[in-house]
Amino acid sequence: MKYQKIALLFPGQGAQAVGMGRDFYEKYTCAREVFQYGDEILKRSLSKMIFEGPEERLVETGHCQPAIYLTSYAILKAIEHEFPGLRPAVCSGLSLGEYTALTASSKIPFETALALVQFRGEAMQEACHKTQGTMAALFGLSAEEVEKMVQELSLPSDLWVANFNCPGQTVISGTLLGVQRGIEEAKARGAKRAIPLKVHGAFHSGLMALAEKKLEKEMTSLTIQESPIQVVMNVPGDFVKDFEMMRKNLIKQVTSSVRWQQGIQAMAREGVDLFIEIGPGKTLAGMNRQMGMVAPTLTINKREDLELLNELLQ
Repeated sequence: MKYQKIALLFPGQGAQAVGMGRDFYEKYTCAREVFQYGDEILKRSLSKMIFEGPEERLVETGHCQPAIYLTSYAILKAIEHEFPGLRPAVCSGLSLGEYTALTASSKIPFETALALVQFRGEAMQEACHKTQGTMAALFGLSAEEVEKMVQELSLPSDLWVANFNCPGQTVISGTLLGVQRGIEEAKARGAKRAIPLKVHGAFHSGLMALAEKKLEKEMTSLTIQESPIQVVMNVPGDFVKDFEMMRKNLIKQVTSSVRWQQGIQAMAREGVDLFIEIGPGKTLAGMNRQMGMVAPTLTINKREDLELLNELLQ
C-alpha cells in the first residue's frame, strides 16, 4: 500500500442531499444491503426518503441523522468491496459522523450504532422543539478569540462555542438572543463574516441537555469492542483508547464543543498521510484545505470517486 497511515473521516448533519448514495445502491449489492437492512432495523423506508425526498422531511433531525449514517456506511461497504486491502489506521467523524467512525473501526456494530443514531436524532429533535435555539458560523476570528468573546459576554444560559472547524471558522450556538449577541460582538471584534445557520436548534450547547440525559440512559448497556483501528473523538479533539471514555464522549458530545480542527491536527501529528472523507458533501475536505494539511484528502460521495481513489493508491 502506497500510504502507510490512512484516516477515514465521516460527515455530520448538514451534509445530506436527496438522492445521496443512490448510485452506490444501484451498482453494489453490499451497499444496497446496508440500505435494506437499515430499513428493517428502523421499521420504515428511510431509504425511499433518502433517494426521493421530500427534502423538507429529510432535513428533520430525526430523519437526517440515521439517513447520513446509512449513506456513509453504505459507501464505506462499496469501498471495502473494491479495495479489500485498504486498512485505515484511524477513523473520526464530525458530530453524528462519530457513530459511523466507531462502526468503521469495528468498535460498535452497525445494528447497535444505527439504533443509537435514530434515538439520538429523535432526542435532539425533541430538545430543539422545547428550546428555541440556533447557530451561527463566525469567520475571521481565531478559536481563542471566539472562546474569549463568549466568556466575556457571560451569557452562560444563552451562548456556547459549538464547533472549532478550522482556522478562522468557528460556530456558536445558543438561544436566539445569545447567538444574536454573539454575532454583533464578533463583528465588533473584527469578524469578516457571521452567517446564521439554517438549523432546527442549538446543537452542541447546553440547550441539548435534555437529549444528553436521554442518551446517557440509553447508553448504559453500550458495549464497545476491541479493534486495531484507532479513533479520534470530538470532545477532547484527540485519540481516545479507553472504552468508558468513548462512551462518555458520545454522551457529552451533544452539549459540548466539537474540536474538529484539534482532532485533525492530532492525526497529522501521528503521521496520517491520506485522509478519505466518506459520505455526502465535501465539507471535511474543505476544512482540511483550510488547515493546510500536507497529506491529501479525497472525498468519496459518488461512484466516480472510486476511480480517483484507485489512481491515488496505485
